[in-house]
Amino acid sequence: MADFLGMMKQAAQLQSKMQEMQDQLSSVEVEGISGGGLVAVRMTAKMDVKSINIDPLLMKAEEREVLEDLLVTALADARRKAETAVQEKMQSLTGGLGLPPGLFGQ
Repeated sequence: MADFLGMMKQAAQLQSKMQEMQDQLSSVEVEGISGGGLVAVRMTAKMDVKSINIDPLLMKAEEREVLEDLLVTALADARRKAETAVQEKMQSLTGGLGLPPGLFGQ
């Protein structure tokens, strides 16, 4: 019975820490870059795009398709970095709780 109560306490702690982590993820920002820095995208770890910066050299009508491709690449780079930030937060959150591997995507 003590093990069950201990698990319930751990679950409550985890729930509290998960909420804290969700709140923190709104303030974690990453930057995705493409085209050697010609396009940069800033987004939160919750995948909210905050800004897109485009080098003025790309603002030519004939470069539109290149710019579109670079934006897609920069967004994908930012998303990968945001997902990594989320995974790192989850590992630090659940690392000391003695939970079985594989739980919560670990």
